[in-house]
Amino acid sequence: MDALALEAKVAKSESATAPAPAPAKPRPKPPKKTKRIVYFEVEILDIKTREKLLLLDKVCVQTSELSWCPYPSLSHYLCEEKVNGCVILLISEGKPLRDEEILQELPVGTTATFYFRDLGAQISWGTVFLIECIGPLVIYLLFYFRLPLIYAPKYEFTDSKHLVVHIACVCHSFHYMKRIVETLFVHRLSHSTMPLRNIFKNCSYHWCFAAWMAYYINHPLYTPPYYGEKQVKAALAIFLFCQLGSFSIHMALSNLKLPSCKIKKIPYPTKNPFTWIFALVSCPNYTYELGSWLGFTLMTQCVPVLFFTVVGFIQMTVWAKGKHRSYLKEFKEYPTLRSPILPFIL
Repeated sequence: MDALALEAKVAKSESATAPAPAPAKPRPKPPKKTKRIVYFEVEILDIKTREKLLLLDKVCVQTSELSWCPYPSLSHYLCEEKVNGCVILLISEGKPLRDEEILQELPVGTTATFYFRDLGAQISWGTVFLIECIGPLVIYLLFYFRLPLIYAPKYEFTDSKHLVVHIACVCHSFHYMKRIVETLFVHRLSHSTMPLRNIFKNCSYHWCFAAWMAYYINHPLYTPPYYGEKQVKAALAIFLFCQLGSFSIHMALSNLKLPSCKIKKIPYPTKNPFTWIFALVSCPNYTYELGSWLGFTLMTQCVPVLFFTVVGFIQMTVWAKGKHRSYLKEFKEYPTLRSPILPFIL
């Protein structure tokens, strides 16, 4: 027993003094795969002369966004050296490039050719809309107050004896003041600028029609509508209803477009009853606009107002049909029951 105990004691002491086994070496990590960086060679040509304006070598995909000159060196060269700060547009395959398009998503190889077009002097859409609306608002009031050199001297600064003339002035002013408020606080414009020359065409249309209508409505010899007060009240109700509808549609469209999101969505009716017309019409804002001017025409019973309504209806129909075609082309699930501007008709 003593011998066995002695042997166990010796074995225990030897195991205590023995060195610990070395830890296993960690396996080497596999080498990281290097990301393949694709570079593009971008060539910019003048769309008219086909002159080479700029050649960008080794454009990385992370910085290859092209359209309205977001690429720094391209923007600096073309905007400052070639067109003196005017807005430019790049074109690929005959189509203008959108702001969000990048090189690797375009149908081009590593050598891409784009065409430069000078859009000329530009002006913001908001500024154009404001000038369009402020002009008719001021011009109409000049005729309403019968300033000198408009009518005969004996009628200068006189008031009309017909109530409909004063109601028409309030309605006309309310319409354009609403448009100014919508331009400043409601509308989210899709395009930031338009050619400067268009402002003369747009303003001449609105300003001249405003002067033509105001001259006859506020004329000292103006006669009220045939059916008198009943006709005026019915027309006023139509006008106010359509004005509220127009504002509701603009609010719905504004809420549909988030400031930081460029994804387009299909407008649908909301809890607001004025937006329920979206179930039948693609552009109800034009429908309500037409209704407003029909009410104003019925209220004043004036030929220039009727002519302005007809011309406006033709133009709005063209815009509505274009918007309707755009919806059908962009959204496969777009409701087929909708018409461009008039339910089941047009």
